[in-house]
Amino acid sequence: RINPGNIGAQENVKKLADCLKMHHVPVRIGVNSGSIERDIRQKYGSSAQGMVESALKHASYLEREGFDDIVLSMKSSDVRTTVESYRLANKLCDYPLHVGVTEAGLPEDGMVKSAIGIGSLLLDGIGDTIRVSLTADPVEEIYAAKKILKAAGLRKEGVNLIACPTCGRTRIDLIPMAEEVERRLMNCTKNITVAVMGCAVNGPGEAAAADIGIAGGKGEGLLFRKGEIVKKVPQEALVDELFALIEEL
Repeated sequence: RINPGNIGAQENVKKLADCLKMHHVPVRIGVNSGSIERDIRQKYGSSAQGMVESALKHASYLEREGFDDIVLSMKSSDVRTTVESYRLANKLCDYPLHVGVTEAGLPEDGMVKSAIGIGSLLLDGIGDTIRVSLTADPVEEIYAAKKILKAAGLRKEGVNLIACPTCGRTRIDLIPMAEEVERRLMNCTKNITVAVMGCAVNGPGEAAAADIGIAGGKGEGLLFRKGEIVKKVPQEALVDELFALIEEL
């Protein structure tokens, strides 16, 4: 990756292009809202237009040296600026785009910002690779990225877990049960939808699209497939029975 804000003169770009061509390595021109060249910053500030102009300017520098194996990214910590940048770049060029919201912050806020920014672009058909930037263990970034791809319908491998909010009909301790199911599904790669529902009255019907699910009752619960009840089981055995059936799928 090169940073337009500090690569310097065309002679530096030439040295880079020669090296890239020699080793057959692509390059990402990565513009952050804080790394725009001074002249463009004076003209546009840290706007979407400024970031895109900076990225395309440096792409033209590399093209001048006969190199065009280029990926662009225009990331801001501001979600709206990020989305506007990629939408503008998508209109102006056909380079691959590496999408992400930079410096998104701690996991709770950062995942929300990334889901909105990256997700809205993916739903527009914009983006070739993604990066979730969290102030956390990088493993959490990968889990978040997979969840965004799954929610956008672009990742088929892995479980889609759905769970209802608690309400007056909830007859089980739903939140810990859903958390246990999520934890035990973490390494499952089956392309299935699993439901954890709070009541037996509406649960199987509301989650009829799920491949398999459980619904709580007073002291017992239901195991169901595609909305059809498989059997009643004691409440304490619900999760184990669910995973026994998942193994059979």
